[in-house]
Amino acid sequence: MATEQPTPAAAGDQTRIHNIGYRGYDGPRLGRAYARRSLYSQSLRGAYGLGRSAKTKVLPMLLFAVMCVPAGIMVAVAVATKADELPLRYTTYAVVMQAVISLYLASQAPQSVSRDLRFKTVPLYFSRPIETADYVRAKYAALTSALFVLTAVPLLVLYVGALLAKLDFTDQTKGFAQGLVSVALLSLLFAGVGLVVASVTPRRGFGIAAVIAVLTIPYGAVSTLQAIADVQDSSGAVPWIGLFSPITLIDGVQTAFLGATSGFPGGTGPSTAEGLVYVLVTLGLIAGSYGLLIRRYKKVGL
Repeated sequence: MATEQPTPAAAGDQTRIHNIGYRGYDGPRLGRAYARRSLYSQSLRGAYGLGRSAKTKVLPMLLFAVMCVPAGIMVAVAVATKADELPLRYTTYAVVMQAVISLYLASQAPQSVSRDLRFKTVPLYFSRPIETADYVRAKYAALTSALFVLTAVPLLVLYVGALLAKLDFTDQTKGFAQGLVSVALLSLLFAGVGLVVASVTPRRGFGIAAVIAVLTIPYGAVSTLQAIADVQDSSGAVPWIGLFSPITLIDGVQTAFLGATSGFPGGTGPSTAEGLVYVLVTLGLIAGSYGLLIRRYKKVGL
């Protein structure tokens, strides 16, 4: 038996227009500054896995603990033995722990930028009242802050422990201030290098490997060449070779201007004039990293 088809008029009677209440936003417009602060805060929290799943917290928190534990042990030894000074200078701590810092940077620089590239969310950021420079500044500042926390907190542990051990207040305060300047410069330099390398690829695994390679291969090559120059009695070349690795750049700057003991072979640190070259190269790398990031994200935002 054939069913009766509804007439056009009958079908039209079933049509309804629903008012679902869409309204225009008439609240406050917070603008670029608020967006930039929010991106900075979110990126900084993400660098330690805060606000994310539990497994993302494991590695950054573990590395943070690894950075702090040796400082705590040194403090305990200084207090127990009533030592006249700490086993390690404030300016030396980050250089000694450079492997941990490099691993942290390699894990968090790609996490900060590679996911945005992989999932193509960068153009969405720029569809809001935020520009390329805002994005780059927020990401750069967040990773720099995360590295500064990683490297400065152990120095704070050393400083508090030194005061508890009743070491000279003036000497310890001066050394602590020098250490903070050193790790601040290190954080700026490492964050810039890490972000530039990580921004090249949207794949996090490739980014991790690339950051590790950029930090470790030049350091290994520079250390080897410096050792050869020292053995061949070419100690004058040792400081100049140190210009070609991020960590030796920081070592040279703090040796020349922050009273640090050089980690170069033979203890041949740069002179004041050579130290000025170290400062210029370091600042040039920081500015160059920022410029490369701006150039990179102008293309991504198209």
